[in-house]
This record gives sequence, structure tokens and C-alpha cells, in this order.
Amino acid sequence: MFNRQDYVYQSSDPKGDEGFGKVFAIVICFVFFLGALQVGYETVSGWYQNFMEWGSEMLAFLAGFWPFW
Repeated sequence: MFNRQDYVYQSSDPKGDEGFGKVFAIVICFVFFLGALQVGYETVSGWYQNFMEWGSEMLAFLAGFWPFW
């Protein structure tokens, strides 16, 4: 009865796509930076804890041989 055409308007915005890509890349780089920061913190924290444990064991070992401590 009604011969009406439905139109779909498709527009592409290359500048919008480029902006989204840049923002997405910045977010990904920030997440990688936070991951590297976490790995570095855990490494240094582990070294510190191991050194403190080693130091306390060494003091306990030396205290067994040197009674004037």
C-alpha cells in the first residue's frame, strides 16, 4: 500500500576513529606501566624481606657463638 523506502545513513568519522585509537592506546600503555610497577615493587619487597630474614638468622647464628652479645 505504501511504497516507502527506508534509508540507512552511514557516516564514517576518521578523526573520531583516530581519537578513539589514541585514547585506547594510552589506556593500554598505562595498564602496562602499572603492571611493570607492580612487578618491580613485588621484586624489591621480596628482596627486602629475604634480606631481613637472612640478617636475623645470621644474628641468631652469631649470638650462639658469641655469648657476650
